[in-house]
Amino acid sequence: MGFIFSKSMSENMKNQQEFMLMNARLQLERQLMMQNEMRERQMALQIAWSREFLKYFGTFFGIAAISLTAGAIRRKKPAFLFPIIPLSFIFTYQYDLGYGTLLQRMKGEAENILETEKSKLQLPRGMITFENLEKARRKQSKFFIDK
Repeated sequence: MGFIFSKSMSENMKNQQEFMLMNARLQLERQLMMQNEMRERQMALQIAWSREFLKYFGTFFGIAAISLTAGAIRRKKPAFLFPIIPLSFIFTYQYDLGYGTLLQRMKGEAENILETEKSKLQLPRGMITFENLEKARRKQSKFFIDK
């Protein structure tokens, strides 16, 4: 009788462990999907911001370029054209970010860094552990009572 009962209990325990493992995997999968969804939304927001900024900066750049060119011709001083150079770099960067291939190039460079320059990504003193956090918390806590 005890053998049948213990066999049933161990089988129930095994089923429970499998269920918990499946549930943990499902929860992790959902968390990963949520993080990816948030990352995609943030990237879309960054691209949208860049495109919106480009509209305003493009208008400013166009007016500035026309005004500075007219001033350089009217006053016969080519020095008026120099501010166009840095402004054109900003304009080009924003255009490339909003409509060009800058994000793909950045992604490719990031993948290259992850593959070939792993040592540059390591944190000082290594990964943070629970023990390190707990030690720092105890050091800073005014209410910690050591038992």
